[in-house]
Amino acid sequence: MIGDIHERVTRSSVNSLAFFSHSAYVASFEPRDVSHALSDPNWVNAMHEELENFERNHVWDLVEPPPNCRPIGTKWVFKNKQGEDGMVVRNKARLVAQGFCQKEGIDYEETFAPVARLEAIRILLSFAASKGFKLQQIDVKSAFLNGFIEEVYVRQPPGFESARFPDRVYKLRKALYGLKQAPRAWYARLKSFLLKSGFVMGSVDKTLFLLSRGGDTTIVRIYVDDIIFGGSSHALVSSFAEQMSREFEMSLMGELQFFLGLQIKQGPEGIFVHQAKYTRDILKKFEMGDSKPMTTPMSTNTALDADEDGEEVDQKEFRGMIGSLLYLTATRPDIQFAASPRTSHRQVVKSIFRYLKFTPKLGLWYSSGSSLSLRGFSDADHAGCRIDCKSTSDTCQLLGTSLVSWSSRKQASVSLSTTEAEYIAVASCCSQLLWMKATLSDFGLRFGKIPLLVDSTSAISVAKNPVLHSRTKHIDVRFHFLRDHYEKGDIDLVH
Repeated sequence: MIGDIHERVTRSSVNSLAFFSHSAYVASFEPRDVSHALSDPNWVNAMHEELENFERNHVWDLVEPPPNCRPIGTKWVFKNKQGEDGMVVRNKARLVAQGFCQKEGIDYEETFAPVARLEAIRILLSFAASKGFKLQQIDVKSAFLNGFIEEVYVRQPPGFESARFPDRVYKLRKALYGLKQAPRAWYARLKSFLLKSGFVMGSVDKTLFLLSRGGDTTIVRIYVDDIIFGGSSHALVSSFAEQMSREFEMSLMGELQFFLGLQIKQGPEGIFVHQAKYTRDILKKFEMGDSKPMTTPMSTNTALDADEDGEEVDQKEFRGMIGSLLYLTATRPDIQFAASPRTSHRQVVKSIFRYLKFTPKLGLWYSSGSSLSLRGFSDADHAGCRIDCKSTSDTCQLLGTSLVSWSSRKQASVSLSTTEAEYIAVASCCSQLLWMKATLSDFGLRFGKIPLLVDSTSAISVAKNPVLHSRTKHIDVRFHFLRDHYEKGDIDLVH
């Protein structure tokens, strides 16, 4: 930016082209507050763009406050949007309502809106690779401004108050980011549009929509305002994009490459999903970028305990490291799970970061033309936790040769035997397979008995033979649904 701007900027002043001529590039910083943002033409431009969206969508009307009106405050949120290479590509200013002031039953009723699970996104990627679909992406601009809501009043945006009517408030006609009911209102609007366009909503996954025409299929997966779509017919896919552009203001981002922090590379041989950029970012954030790489995430003979005599570490930093690693497991099942951390625990986490330094581009590969058979694997240790003697269940589920779902979780109760620990793990794997089976039925896939591979013959015997004896009679009844689905023929237990 060239020159300084000291005066307060309002909607009337930002209309001046001379003001914007000061800047030809996006700002590299994120403002501390609105007064900081008003000093930079790039951010004023971003705020002006947001308010223009409001006017185009007729989001609100400036009115006299009615009696007993409790207007909700508004706030500017500033965020730099980065490209895959980490460079700032856009300054985004968003005006949000201070929804924390809302009271249930007075300001809102229903708030729930479905969000696609990460394994559901991986299922779509695997299916698209198998069928040779080229996936594309749409970003709906200011999506929540398209949702219709009941009567809500908000205060005028900071820095853009009306000089003529400073005491007036805005009556919302559509949802505003920050309102408790905004996600639900947007989802309802988008769902209504898709259903009217001939799409059928998934019976299990309410973020999946499919359209079948003359033997061709178009698939749409929504994640709030980000939409993934593709299909077997280029004409149908193009038609969907055109319909969306007529209904909503949006950006057609072309081939799917970057989604929820996942880097996606589509090619004729398949789809590769990884988080190399995110890995580099967290290595830099926690000052591990220059650390010595390790070839494995953890030593096989490492056994963690409470280490009560160990030196305490910065809990905020430690939790930040754990949280960063948890999100990385979206494509990295090779790293996977902390309270009152000590130095010994932090060293183990650092070992994982050093392993990431060695394998930053490791990810998931979904092959083109692979089969779409479904199978699961289950394993468990016994009393592996040295603190409470609880066991850990490990499961994974494959679609053909593609790994689409996995988990490694401590069991909720102490198991009295290896058989019991294995049995509980198998039940967990079975429940995930049944969810996947129901989800994949919306893709037109049908399955007979789903093979579930288990390395414990005794756990298989408990499932196949309903015999209660002293070693198994205490097992929680909820885990015996495994036996029920085996007898129904939904799964086939294989050693």
